[in-house]
Amino acid sequence: MDQSHIRNFCIIAHIDHGKSTLADRLLEITGTVNKRDMKSQLLDSMDLEREKGITIKLAPVRMEYQGYELNLIDTPGHVDFSYEVSRSLEACEGAILVVDASQGIQAQTLANVYLALAADLTIIPVLNKVDLPAADVEKVSAQVINLLGCDEEDILKISAKTGEGVPAVLDAVIEQIAPPIGAASDPTRALIFDSYYDDYRGVILYSRLFDGQIKKGDTIEMLATGASGLALEVGSLSPTMRPSDSLETGEIGYIVTNLKTTRDARVGDTITVKRAHADQPLPGYKNVKPFVYAGFFPVTNEDYVELKEAIEKLSMSDSALQFEPENSPVLGFGVRIGFLGLLHMDIVRERLEREYNLDLVVTNPSTDYQVAMTDGEQVDIKSAADLPLVTKIAEIREPWINGEIVVPEQYIGAVIQLIVSKRGRQKNLSYIDERALISFEAPLANLLTDFYDQLKSVTSGYGSFNYELSEYRAEDLVKVDFYVAGEIVDALSVMAHRSESQSLGRETVKKLKEVIPRQNFQVSLQAAIGGKFIAREDVSAYRKDVTTGLYGGDVSRKKKVLAKQAKGKKRMKRFGKVDIPSEAFTVMLKRD
Repeated sequence: MDQSHIRNFCIIAHIDHGKSTLADRLLEITGTVNKRDMKSQLLDSMDLEREKGITIKLAPVRMEYQGYELNLIDTPGHVDFSYEVSRSLEACEGAILVVDASQGIQAQTLANVYLALAADLTIIPVLNKVDLPAADVEKVSAQVINLLGCDEEDILKISAKTGEGVPAVLDAVIEQIAPPIGAASDPTRALIFDSYYDDYRGVILYSRLFDGQIKKGDTIEMLATGASGLALEVGSLSPTMRPSDSLETGEIGYIVTNLKTTRDARVGDTITVKRAHADQPLPGYKNVKPFVYAGFFPVTNEDYVELKEAIEKLSMSDSALQFEPENSPVLGFGVRIGFLGLLHMDIVRERLEREYNLDLVVTNPSTDYQVAMTDGEQVDIKSAADLPLVTKIAEIREPWINGEIVVPEQYIGAVIQLIVSKRGRQKNLSYIDERALISFEAPLANLLTDFYDQLKSVTSGYGSFNYELSEYRAEDLVKVDFYVAGEIVDALSVMAHRSESQSLGRETVKKLKEVIPRQNFQVSLQAAIGGKFIAREDVSAYRKDVTTGLYGGDVSRKKKVLAKQAKGKKRMKRFGKVDIPSEAFTVMLKRD
């Protein structure tokens, strides 16, 4: 295909604004998919994506329309996958910005627009869901004009569900988006914007060719990881794989390789070929670092090997997943896994439970901390149980984030209160029409468990939230330990700011009291910092009436039997073992 007839574009939007539905209509209008094969959210192929109504894995597709080759990338909209989105934008020359006409601009819309502007893309604004009774086209158009500085007539008003106005989107793509520039004679450089592992074919790369060409059978090399392999097959997706002899400059397609894991070909890496080797990689590659960690343990220890194998298989197709074995005295053998965010963690957990039939206990998610030792050494810890002795620590640094929340004006007070309650600091407040954009900074650890749920409840569901990691800051952090019947339970330990440790300890032992069953003897639940106890609750013992068989006679008979029982309980307390149920380990996630 002549380069001037290629258009590479993506669709960006907040969650649930109709990205995938618009992609369906485009596939239908261009005749890429037959009517009989059509189903809603066609590009969302995972069951989880269809159930949750979100895009988890991006999907490229090639369409032919009026003699033009249109390459579309349907990107994920969630903040956890923003690096994937930024790589997808790098592979395009233009973006369709979809805004829901009934909801207006949301936090993720803004974040994606900033990413698109940073990648220097042509943005085509599209107002979706104009057929809904709740749609307020004038008001939302004003918001878009405010954001992009475009004119009223530049905004396309469509309904992706009914197909109304969608052909105009295709015309706008052809007219407004520039064709790719690149030289076929230059050394080959292609950007990997996604990769996944296929059980039967190995690692498959989705890539965009900037210079040169990649032919079937070429020896390929990754410039960042240094891995090399063979291009066993190349071609385009429409949306099924369509093999061809080569991928040419400016095109987007897939490469089937003989690589064994996606770790060798990470998102953002540059591919080159042996016969036309390039030395200069494409800009913007970074190693994605997880910053949410949780322990995954099988309910029965026999399943440990299955869990390990399942995670290894998953990590082949998800290069952001990092894991290491973990051993807990209470929970036995398990694996500590690093995630990009809470949604990523949820998805991995559900996939392990569904696809591999595992019953799992997941410990409270935590973030990583940088510990500076008194001897000058730097240590990274991923769970509170790994914290070195307090006497050897000079300072502990925790990750902070820069966040943005978009809410209707009437909720500003409630949102700022919520931010302050999480040790956050409000930095800026600006307005887009009747919506407020609140910029703030906060420690990541305080937002991990339920910040998003609380935000939704204080804003009646209208608040939307987006964040990015900013830096590590030294704070007055302490490790809060929990004791059950006088024994420390490592898996429950958490890091907390000293000012919040008392209330956290009290809350947690209260919640533990609800989930730990009563025993035949009294069980103490305690929270401690170092050697100092800061909170305590007791689970009272079962009381068996041992005096029922006695009748009449002297009171001393009764006392004798009760004393014997007390002696037995005392002995049981020394040797008895408290059964800690798996719910106890997710107690921090449980809201009142």
